[in-house]
Amino acid sequence: MGSRTNVITTFEPERVIQPIYTGGDVALDSEGRILVTCLGEEAVLTDLKTGRALARLEGDGEVLTALAKDGPSTLTPILLRTLKPHSTPVITITIDRSGTLLGTGSADGVVKVWDIRGGFATHTLRGHNGVISALHFFESTSEPMSEISSKQKKKRQKETDSGGDRMDGVVNGDTATARFRLASGSEDGKIRIWDLSKRKSIATLDSHVSVVRDIEFSPILNVLVSGSRDKTAIIWDAQTWTATRVIPVIEIVEAVGFIKESNLLFTGGDSGRLRIWDSQTGRELTKEQTAGGEGDEIIRVLQNSGSQFLLTVHADQSLLLHSTSCLSQGSPSSQIEPLPLIRRISGTHDEIIDLAYVTPDRSLLALATNSESIRLVSLATQTSDLSSASNEHYFGADVALLQGHEEIIICLDVDSTGCWLATGAKDNTARLWKIDHARQSYDHYATFTGHAESLGAISLAQQPSSLNSDPFAHPPIFLLTGSQDKTVKRWNIGKLLNPKNSGSKSQPLSRALYTRKAHDKDINAISINHNNTLFASASQDRTVKIWSIDEGEVQGILRGHRRGVWSVMFAPKDTPAISGDSTGPASTRHGVVLTGSGDKTVKIWSLTDYSCLRTLEGHTNSVLKVLWLPLRSSEDATTHHKRPVQIASAGGDGLVKIWDANTGEPACTLDNHTDRIWALTVDPSTNTLVSGGGDSVVTFWKDTTSRTIAATAAASTERVEQEQQLMNYVHAGSYREAITLALALNHPARLLSLFQGVVDRNPPEEGSLSGLKSVDEVLMHLSDEQLLELLRRLRDWNTNARTAV
Repeated sequence: MGSRTNVITTFEPERVIQPIYTGGDVALDSEGRILVTCLGEEAVLTDLKTGRALARLEGDGEVLTALAKDGPSTLTPILLRTLKPHSTPVITITIDRSGTLLGTGSADGVVKVWDIRGGFATHTLRGHNGVISALHFFESTSEPMSEISSKQKKKRQKETDSGGDRMDGVVNGDTATARFRLASGSEDGKIRIWDLSKRKSIATLDSHVSVVRDIEFSPILNVLVSGSRDKTAIIWDAQTWTATRVIPVIEIVEAVGFIKESNLLFTGGDSGRLRIWDSQTGRELTKEQTAGGEGDEIIRVLQNSGSQFLLTVHADQSLLLHSTSCLSQGSPSSQIEPLPLIRRISGTHDEIIDLAYVTPDRSLLALATNSESIRLVSLATQTSDLSSASNEHYFGADVALLQGHEEIIICLDVDSTGCWLATGAKDNTARLWKIDHARQSYDHYATFTGHAESLGAISLAQQPSSLNSDPFAHPPIFLLTGSQDKTVKRWNIGKLLNPKNSGSKSQPLSRALYTRKAHDKDINAISINHNNTLFASASQDRTVKIWSIDEGEVQGILRGHRRGVWSVMFAPKDTPAISGDSTGPASTRHGVVLTGSGDKTVKIWSLTDYSCLRTLEGHTNSVLKVLWLPLRSSEDATTHHKRPVQIASAGGDGLVKIWDANTGEPACTLDNHTDRIWALTVDPSTNTLVSGGGDSVVTFWKDTTSRTIAATAAASTERVEQEQQLMNYVHAGSYREAITLALALNHPARLLSLFQGVVDRNPPEEGSLSGLKSVDEVLMHLSDEQLLELLRRLRDWNTNARTAV
């Protein structure tokens, strides 16, 4: 075989979508701009406006259980000190509004108060009999003003205006801080009010009969509200510490609080719905809402004085921002709609099973994330407005949630227009979705029922380019599904709805055009060729079958894999001929198929005789996904070559490999995942690869081949020019410049020749150590790295019999 120019292929991770929250506590800064979340043993700081990760704070090896954040939005995280406040895990922490006091509550029932700046404990408060579940600093407004002297009033006003250290007053019992209180709740259902100046409990509130989950004080109303898992919220008078109103929430309450400077309350609990109440009457203002499903439970609600939103944290690690601008006029006279949703933030995408670009401009990414819903994620780069439900989304932001399946979604596919998405799930059904991003419409179009077991493969018909002008009026002609019931079904989509009733609701289709018993084990993948005449099915029975689409008859069987086949893909149209392992170009007139298997190999097959053209080995675990890279030209300034046919594979070893289909050699290996990679797709316009796996990470790999080729060519040209310049210096006797350049080019032989010429100079310059004063000056001004390199060369020369002096 004739020699060929090697093509440099490089990809770099351009952008990454990764988890920011996997459970635990969540905090907001005082401006409502920075979100702090727990990620295992680390804390992640995220800009809510841009979605950009600002910092990641490393932990100490233990999982984080509580967070608190205070201070400005501009930050440079520096570890100042580490405290070990309790002998048991810290369950909850809080910071007072001045930012000088830290309260911690632990599993042993002890509450401690800390001086943040000094780093020492100021109070140790005991009295609870169980785990501390809630803490809240506040300042009592019930102190009789007649008991405060005019001098004390002036001092208090001065401290309030200057924002000075309140900690000294708390420690020393200053009357200016005598109103400082700390409310603590525990699993025994009791709430204790602590006077931080007197260092004792001044009240015990014991009306709850279950764990107290949240406490908040309203300085406007001078009342305290508490929420408990006994399904009630209680409002307490801060002067008498008696219950003035018990609100039957009729759900486990995990979060409660006052909407800033108003008499309105919010509650959140196991229904997963944010509810608004009038604290004066105990009446719920929001209209009745349908309870959420599993994972929708609210576990925390956050707000701050500078923002017009409430942030709800849910059990499925999602965070929702709800606008409160509609409540700015005070308590409504009638019931209101639930608070508008500004944004949904996925703390983690869990295990990413499949993904695909959607919309014609590929501005969204559809993710199947080991759940019953499909998440549509924005790939835009602009920032978004937190004050309103803006249509703009930052990169990685959740745009929509496609809900309808009752079990985990296993597979998905998108048509060539990007407007139609098909999904298959463990509920034995397939669904078709219409994605109209321009109108913010993401509708369920049809449901396909008939399989007896979970779906494992799905594929939509290829759309003719002539229909791209109006893709929503022309859904894909048909859909193919494969299942654990070992059958393949073809469903005709075009006859689902009467064109005259195109606006009608979706309807289930229970009768397939045909059903074929395809394999002896589960079907993992289905692929349709470019002209909708053939499809391939891959199975755990270690075979791939080629079928005619119209008749549903087997045309050929591909045998050769030693384990189950996870992925199959037809070559795109106009793919050049591919050579086999031991022969020249094989006949590929009928097409080529690519497969990936649990036997750690990738195979290329000819559909002319159904033989294996080439086997690619290199993965150390199962190959879970394969695809063909777009056929693109990449020209070098000197060689003008065309990039060969390339394929990509992703495996259980967490690696993506790019292969030359003709040589079978890996062109490059991409590593940015810590778990197996289930999903892989490519943008045909930019050649950007997208990989997603079990580590909840989505990596966007930018094709930097052209840039690398250009840089390599430029570096080669520059080196040739430098070598020519070195020869010119030697010829002209410019030893100073020649020695410096020879060191930079790492030419030891020429460097030795130069030094020999200088040493052998006759006569040497007077007062020179080497023979030339200019060379002495060069040696005196060498950098440490250059001097070390020169000493290494001297060592090599002196240990070589031919060059030793």
